[in-house]
Amino acid sequence: MRKDDVATGAGHSALHAMSDAILAISGELSYDRVLQKMVDAARDLAGARYAALGIPDGAGGFEEFITSGMSDDTIAAIGPLPRTHGLLGAMLEDPAPFRTRDIKQDPRYGGWPSAHPLMSSFIGVPIVSRGEIIGAFYCTDKEGAAEFTDEDQLFISMLAAHAASAIENARLFERSRELSVVEERNRLARDLHDSVTQTLFSVVLTAEATSTLLDRDIVQAKAQLARLQELSRDALKEMRSLIFELRSAELEADGLVATLRKHLDVVGRVRRIPIELHVEGECRLAPDMEGELFRIAQEALNNALKHSRSQRIDVDLRIASGRVTLEVRDDGRGFDPQAPNVRSKRLGLTSMRERAEAMGGRLRVESTPGEGTVVRVEVPRG
Repeated sequence: MRKDDVATGAGHSALHAMSDAILAISGELSYDRVLQKMVDAARDLAGARYAALGIPDGAGGFEEFITSGMSDDTIAAIGPLPRTHGLLGAMLEDPAPFRTRDIKQDPRYGGWPSAHPLMSSFIGVPIVSRGEIIGAFYCTDKEGAAEFTDEDQLFISMLAAHAASAIENARLFERSRELSVVEERNRLARDLHDSVTQTLFSVVLTAEATSTLLDRDIVQAKAQLARLQELSRDALKEMRSLIFELRSAELEADGLVATLRKHLDVVGRVRRIPIELHVEGECRLAPDMEGELFRIAQEALNNALKHSRSQRIDVDLRIASGRVTLEVRDDGRGFDPQAPNVRSKRLGLTSMRERAEAMGGRLRVESTPGEGTVVRVEVPRG
């Protein structure tokens, strides 16, 4: 086989690796996982023994410094995150890539912890977004060669261009998730105000009326006492329901099915409405997926209880070899999902859709006024 054939084959292999890396990064929305996938991809593309990705914090340190190729013991021995000085900092000041045959010969080398592995060949490539350096790739110790090549630099530079978009997208998604958490807290606050606070206000008024009637009309006083008991029970039910929503579920220990079954049982008894859970293919899923599916089920159930005036709710969970489907159905009054005011009044729909998309799935809401609602989420398993 000729040399140029070998070079062509290696080039095609590298291009395939680049394509796979970009696809893996573009399909990920979790900020931490995006960073780890990118640094792993940089190490593979450059054929480096070690790789790192640094995100500066703007105050002389790194907000994130993700490594690839080092053991957990080595990382622990090295200690705290490095500062943005020396060669590490240089990559954050100049958008031009830099590489050298021996990092130890560079005057900017120094200040590395004693437990840090010895390194020779080095390549650093800044990550630039809209004219601003937001991070940098660092690859060291070229496997099977004395130094990194022009081709290595080209591929890491190409990866850095895609990394800039991936980091920005992941940051936007994280902010969106934070807003969803705020929305959820606001919803609970509104529920607390709209239900429990109003009920307790009625309790106070009824107690005052009862006190006034005790000496004048014992029959009416007894009637007011009965009303007082009813209002107190309603307030207690509402408080139990809200506290249960705030309490973290024991998903890690019990799994999605057991936790969901327990949750539906408690909510059904508190709200006095039949809620049935149907499961096909019961088995454990990845912890992150179980957590997201549980939160979606909670939100869909809350919407049905709060808005639908339904008499029955059914929850279906189907776990197949390649896909997981969660369905929450109610027989309530329904609504028009396309109505312009739906998003503003039902913020939970946005939260559920974002959670489904974060798992690579999709959320569908089927509803017609007067005919109930079906919330269905389908996500790939794995």
